[in-house]
Amino acid sequence: MGMLKTMAQALKIPDIRKKLIFTILMLVIFRIGSNIPVPGMDRAILADVFSGGTGLFALFDLFSGGAFSNFTIFALGITPYITASIILQLLTIAIPALERLSKEGTEGRKKIAQYTRYLTVVLALVQSVGLTVGLFRRALISRGAFDVVVIVLTLSAGTAFLMWLGEQINERGIGNGISLLIFGGIISRLPSAVHSTYLQMRTGDVGIVTVILFLVFALVVIIGIIEIQQGTRRIPVQYAKRVVGRKMYGGQSTHIPMKVNQAGVIPVIFSLSLLQFPLTLTYFWPNSAFSNWVTTWLSPYGNAWGVTIYTVLNVALIIFFTYFYTAITFNPVEIANNMKNNGGFIPGIRPGRPTAEYLTKVMTRIAFVGAIFLAVIAVMPTIIGQFTALDFSFGGTSLLIVVGVALDSMKQLENQMLMRNYEGFLK
Repeated sequence: MGMLKTMAQALKIPDIRKKLIFTILMLVIFRIGSNIPVPGMDRAILADVFSGGTGLFALFDLFSGGAFSNFTIFALGITPYITASIILQLLTIAIPALERLSKEGTEGRKKIAQYTRYLTVVLALVQSVGLTVGLFRRALISRGAFDVVVIVLTLSAGTAFLMWLGEQINERGIGNGISLLIFGGIISRLPSAVHSTYLQMRTGDVGIVTVILFLVFALVVIIGIIEIQQGTRRIPVQYAKRVVGRKMYGGQSTHIPMKVNQAGVIPVIFSLSLLQFPLTLTYFWPNSAFSNWVTTWLSPYGNAWGVTIYTVLNVALIIFFTYFYTAITFNPVEIANNMKNNGGFIPGIRPGRPTAEYLTKVMTRIAFVGAIFLAVIAVMPTIIGQFTALDFSFGGTSLLIVVGVALDSMKQLENQMLMRNYEGFLK
């Protein structure tokens, strides 16, 4: 109810209403482009390739909103941009020049954003060539150089256009543009999932009680996701008083917000990428001994032992990547040094190294809770699929992304409304 009330109030403000309409129009353009096919590809062969619905293809198709399986102009989706962003983020830690650039404020961030765009285009070209000449070579209607170049450039241009579309939403709309494009792609799959469930109910494969229990369970999961996503541990920080000339500075109290789910959905994506890579290889050798072994023993659709192995590995990898990514994004030593230089301290903890050790200890405990939460959300669709006939593509990863993006967008909307209220008060 609070969200609907906020939206209703936002629509009454002309400036915010324009931003909301602009954001919706950009998402409509995205969905229109997701249904424009790339020329020169045999649709029947593509449908046969994607009939399995497993492996990394399913993950790419999730982020592109079905554009990948239909091989439209947005088939690559925004995946090259996400990959480029992660690579730049990791390189910022490894390369001192990039680390210095990241600390130069707005100008430094602009430079890194520019490098990210260049790397996105390079990755899009590489992936386009790999898909066209390699993976989907047999789907080419004509293998002439001109036709291949047209397909490669069409796919790369589609990714570049989506990157531009996301930046336009950032500048002139509401919310994070790239996240909203992924959000729009996932939401677009919901009607087909509902229709599929309805058909299963009509044929008697799924009972009405099962659907009701599933909806109640999904509601509980969504509430849990919201609570965890919003959950933070506030570490109190006190700043000592100091006199500079005739003025006194410091003396105020604040806190360090430490999120329970500091890593977001990244650990789940990394884990799925590793686990589903062997499943992707089965497309190249469909009837081999390797394919049969992977499908049986390392797949969420195999036998009972295979599903168990897949689930255990998924949980272990999610926990590992949660700690790994949290260690990259949260630097206790840097925070402790900044606090010490500014005269800040945590009550009962000495500044410097003891503070860094304390922050590390707290983050380690919080990260464990976040990792278990991510693991439970990620393995739920696999477990539900084993005990029910529901074939619902709106899984745990999708819910995490959708709820996270919705919460982030609503926060930005509330912040913009708050700023305008302050402006009116000052006037």
